[in-house]
Amino acid sequence: MLYYLFEYLEKMNVPGASVFQYITFRAGMAVIVALLTGTIFGKLAIRMLQRQQIGEVVRDLGLEGQYAKKGTPTMGGVIIIGSILIPVLLFTKLDNIYIILMIVSTLWLGAIGFIDDYIKVFKKDKEGLAGRFKIAGQIGIGLIVAITLFSSGDVVVREKIAGETVIVQLDNGEQVERPATQEVKSTVTNVPFLKNHQFDYSSVLWFLGDQAKKWGWLIFAAAVIFIITAVSNGANITDGLDGLATGTSAIIGVTLGIFAYLSSNVIYADYLNIMYIPHSEELVVFMAAFIGATVGFLWYNSFPAQVFMGDTGSLTLGGIIAVFAILLRIELLIPILCGVFLVENLSVMIQVSWFKYTKKKYGEGRRVFKMAPLHHHYQKIGYTESKIVTRFWIIGIILAVLTIVTLKVR
Repeated sequence: MLYYLFEYLEKMNVPGASVFQYITFRAGMAVIVALLTGTIFGKLAIRMLQRQQIGEVVRDLGLEGQYAKKGTPTMGGVIIIGSILIPVLLFTKLDNIYIILMIVSTLWLGAIGFIDDYIKVFKKDKEGLAGRFKIAGQIGIGLIVAITLFSSGDVVVREKIAGETVIVQLDNGEQVERPATQEVKSTVTNVPFLKNHQFDYSSVLWFLGDQAKKWGWLIFAAAVIFIITAVSNGANITDGLDGLATGTSAIIGVTLGIFAYLSSNVIYADYLNIMYIPHSEELVVFMAAFIGATVGFLWYNSFPAQVFMGDTGSLTLGGIIAVFAILLRIELLIPILCGVFLVENLSVMIQVSWFKYTKKKYGEGRRVFKMAPLHHHYQKIGYTESKIVTRFWIIGIILAVLTIVTLKVR
């Protein structure tokens, strides 16, 4: 909203009003406002949650320090969501299709998580929202994102025209020859590590010949649904130790913010040989708010946690990361960037599958890990909670740097 106010003031020739035209300024302001919202109003939210006796329900898992968490306020994800949306509403162009999609995704997944937490806390049902309803909700937002990307005329990518060039005049007056480009709707995404290689989802339907492009959006939609479901569930599973999911998400957010800035700048995108996505610069401001919100929440969520985000926060964080990567056409980098989420997810899948297999074969279930997800395995071994979280953060940073390095490897 402030963007439109300062745009009006700029037309009135008010000195300094043009500063809101700069993405870097608005992104910086978004970080600050999100941090202040999370830290200042977070304390008020925690007191309100305590008054309402919205506390964590603890199951007996035999973990050290487990019962110390009993009664700690949960559903703190509302703090994260508020800290994201307030600066986004203040500093972004609200008519931008990418911002609209991110706001809808945030509220949609936040609502699913809130319902799950409500059932656990107020209905005293430890299972929470039935899994099929969670999946249905995730499929729903996946369809919304996919259909919007397919139908909106504002969602395009700039592709090079084979064999055609144009003469471009630089700021210094020099004229250079560059490949000709055009803005098109496409199901193409960036492929990491490989130069001049992109993956078109419609190529999966190669056997349809000329009809492949027409029906390729079905494959794209299926991929979007799978990615959103996998990453949001991965973040949900990772949220088991104080600050683990919050800190990991903040690290991922910084990386995504860098990619958003590069992909929205025609010069950087051309130099790095990545896809230029027109109108996506507003995503930089959104991700700045995301980073500020997660770091602000970490003020209270770090060990020993004063508040837990609950599914309200974890599903939202994972969903935001997934949708954001899809909008930037870098979803194939998610296994690297979100490696911590991936490993946590896999540890549960491996544990459950192996237990069922051995029970069927030997009549007794056996385990690969002492406990799943993986962070609880290390707790069982004897590592302290803070050490596990810190080391997972370090791994997250390594994966984030590796993700950025793929820009030059291409």
